[in-house]
Amino acid sequence: MPMDADVQTHARTLALRSPDHLRVGPFTVRYNPNWSIKYANYAIPDQDAEPTQADLDALVAAFREHDRLPRLEFLPGSAPAVEPALLAAGFTVENRAPVMACAPDELLTPKPVESLTIAEPATDAEFDAAALVQHHGYGGTGEPEGGEAEWLRTAATGGGVAALATIDGVPVGAGGCSVPVDGLTELAGLAVAGAYRRRGIGAALSAHLTATAFGRGCRVVWLEPGDADVERIYAGIGYRRIGEKLNISLDPA
Repeated sequence: MPMDADVQTHARTLALRSPDHLRVGPFTVRYNPNWSIKYANYAIPDQDAEPTQADLDALVAAFREHDRLPRLEFLPGSAPAVEPALLAAGFTVENRAPVMACAPDELLTPKPVESLTIAEPATDAEFDAAALVQHHGYGGTGEPEGGEAEWLRTAATGGGVAALATIDGVPVGAGGCSVPVDGLTELAGLAVAGAYRRRGIGAALSAHLTATAFGRGCRVVWLEPGDADVERIYAGIGYRRIGEKLNISLDPA
């Protein structure tokens, strides 16, 4: 199976395993009741799905009922009929994001960052500190809703990875690798505190997460970089493009 198909299967499997997921026609909705940001709530179509208008109406209604933005994330090649159907129904493409992956023999070691310590959170305070870095790193204000810490705990206890980076005891970065499926894991939620960016922390944290995942038996780590600058950081530690993911949503009514 091509690696991009592996990645889509991994994402769909995790969505089906999420405790609050919804099945709507040929879609699995990854619904997070404790985390309202759009990146934590989205649908994935079944392989080769061909949704009807009734399927799409029901999908939109399910998102509205749960007070979430109707949104999908998927690799278009896994279900070619879905994107045209969504566009015809009024959905708008947010972006087409590259999907990158790394295998154990491809990982490179970045330059060390002075005084940087990276460890797996163990206490509630450490998970909360990691969640706060992620929350602010992705543009949030105030305190996180709780979904970030929950995701990190699930990763850490399910065979994935969670990490908190500190400098002189100050939390400066966080991220994780999801629960593996058939040796694949997604590196996600990586964030660096604003005052500590452009120091190599993101590369160091990414390499640590990736190496730890490999050490726990994963054969591939994949991710979706946020922008071209972030993509260059990942490329610098050995990640390469393997495909493209469509992020598409329907504006609020």
